[in-house]
Amino acid sequence: MKTSMADNVGKVVVPGEILTDLHGADLPSKVVLGPGIRQDSDSVIISKPGVLKFKEPNIYWVDSFQKRYVPQKGDSVIGIVTAKAGDVFRVDVGANELATLSYLAFESATKRNRPDVKVGDIVYCKFLVANKDMEPELVCIDSHGKSAGLGVIGRDGGMLVQVPLNLIRKVLSQDCVLFKSLGKSLQYEVAVGMNGRIWIKCHTVMETIAVTNAISASQHMTNQQIQEMCRHLADSLAGF
Repeated sequence: MKTSMADNVGKVVVPGEILTDLHGADLPSKVVLGPGIRQDSDSVIISKPGVLKFKEPNIYWVDSFQKRYVPQKGDSVIGIVTAKAGDVFRVDVGANELATLSYLAFESATKRNRPDVKVGDIVYCKFLVANKDMEPELVCIDSHGKSAGLGVIGRDGGMLVQVPLNLIRKVLSQDCVLFKSLGKSLQYEVAVGMNGRIWIKCHTVMETIAVTNAISASQHMTNQQIQEMCRHLADSLAGF
């Protein structure tokens, strides 16, 4: 079944639909196809069910309720170190295979100055290599060799939670007011991974649990409802 890509933005699409009318674009140079859409020869096909989304100037993707993460180059993710094999660490990021993280992929790391990473540690990292023909590879540094907030997290407390991938995209959107609203009444640290994992830490365990519940509850809320929820949360924690 063929359908117009422009006319179906914001509507439910199903696997097998062939998308047409790419604003006159010449694939793949002018249109970016995100998760849930693939190009097969001259056809653009929906590969998973969900809502077709568009972002200026030329990005299309399918927003779906999905928990299984598919690694994408450049994505920031939260992983758990499961083993050490020679000069690399094996990291679980919730995908269908483990990713590798070199001990040299940390700020100021050298053969003599190795990072303090242990099995079981939570690491906030970024995909350097992610394609079907190569083993996924992670780094904890940016393009300038700086940590930029990446590295081992959670040793001094906090809570790690798993949420649907579409909620991650929502809370990271510039339009979402969740984190700004929470920050008006609470001091907290948060690391958000594109693989559906969020690490949160507040001053007390009660505040940490409250923020965790607020993030989960925001999935189907409007910005106005989120702001109202955050006000009630602040009043509850203040004892009102």
